Amino acid sequence: MCVVVHVYTLNSLFILFPCILQPENLQKNWLREFYQTVHTHKPHFIALHCQEVGGKNYEASMSHVDKFVKELLSSDEMNEYNRARVYLDENYKSQEHFTALGNLYFLHESLKNTYQFDFKAKKFKKVTGKEIYSETLESTPMLEKEKFPQDYFPECKWSRKGFIRTRWSVTDCAFDLVNIHLFHDASNLIAWETSPSVYSGTRQKALTYVLDRITDQRYDKVPHFLFGDFNFRLDSKGVIETLCASATMQTIRAADTNQINKLIFRESKNDRKVVLQLEKKLFDYFNQDVFRQNNGVELLEFDRELSVFKDKLSEQEISFPPSYPYSEDSNQGKQYMNTRCPSWCDRILLSHSARDLIYKAENDEKSVIYDNIGPNVCMGDHKPVFLFFRIAAGAAKRYQRTEKIFRETAL
Repeated sequence: MCVVVHVYTLNSLFILFPCILQPENLQKNWLREFYQTVHTHKPHFIALHCQEVGGKNYEASMSHVDKFVKELLSSDEMNEYNRARVYLDENYKSQEHFTALGNLYFLHESLKNTYQFDFKAKKFKKVTGKEIYSETLESTPMLEKEKFPQDYFPECKWSRKGFIRTRWSVTDCAFDLVNIHLFHDASNLIAWETSPSVYSGTRQKALTYVLDRITDQRYDKVPHFLFGDFNFRLDSKGVIETLCASATMQTIRAADTNQINKLIFRESKNDRKVVLQLEKKLFDYFNQDVFRQNNGVELLEFDRELSVFKDKLSEQEISFPPSYPYSEDSNQGKQYMNTRCPSWCDRILLSHSARDLIYKAENDEKSVIYDNIGPNVCMGDHKPVFLFFRIAAGAAKRYQRTEKIFRETAL
């Protein structure tokens, strides 16, 4: 354990990874950057939340997932983590239940008294050994998995979006870890029409659904951490009006339907230079540096989707560039694709009670770190995000009722 001012605290590293990458060259980058992060921070508890397990072509790529997990569990870099729990939703043949989510947890050998909650038995069970669960997770009592109702996103024939919740007790402190994947923007043109966009409303509805489920009356309420691909997007209308403030807009319509299928923004002067081209799946802005300069923080004013939940959720200050959509070309680690407006899709959010668990050392900016991984190398179309922090000594005392339940059920 780490000792700070003679008070025991727990090193806890929470890492969000947006997907398991199947191409071998990207997987090597992914693992190298992950191992380096673990080596740097030396966490006692690691939570890895993956979305799109197996990648976009999961039917052909699921075989790579097993190899990837075996590499993590058996690598020399992870040999001090003698306990693990891996939950992979790989059953893509079951469209009714398939979410393509993966939750991976690693416990350091020095970490004692760690328990996981059994949602069926409604009690904590001590974590020993390494276990992997896949295929039908619906029968696994150590987690809750749900897929969002189909009518939440009718534009998709069928969607994999949903969430998985696990509950843990570490040094008598109980908390929920929720892996979440919310709905994307199906069309840049539709997202541009209104502020906020219709897609923002869909994500708000889905996130409200998750929060209602994890705080209902079935189980005792505990602090919760939500991390995954929220698909939060910048307010398109606001961003475009700012980036193209001095430009004129040309509208191109389909000849047969008269529907808008392209917008072209040109400078009024400077030989009518094209500033932005917008299509359903095209966001081609002439200067990507605006999203990388100073980590793009000037554009955070358009990152508004979390503000609706400010009474329920909080977040550490963002100081890294938009996490999506990066080029998947292995030679273009810093380059964004021109498919979507770069946005902070991948996030780690905390209930206010979870925020209170975090220990912040005075005059130590590195006691809590919220950052991305692999900023200079290709990690896939999402750049992984992580949160490193320590649980404050005595944090569990704020939740005496939870402690009482723990003593009664876990011993």
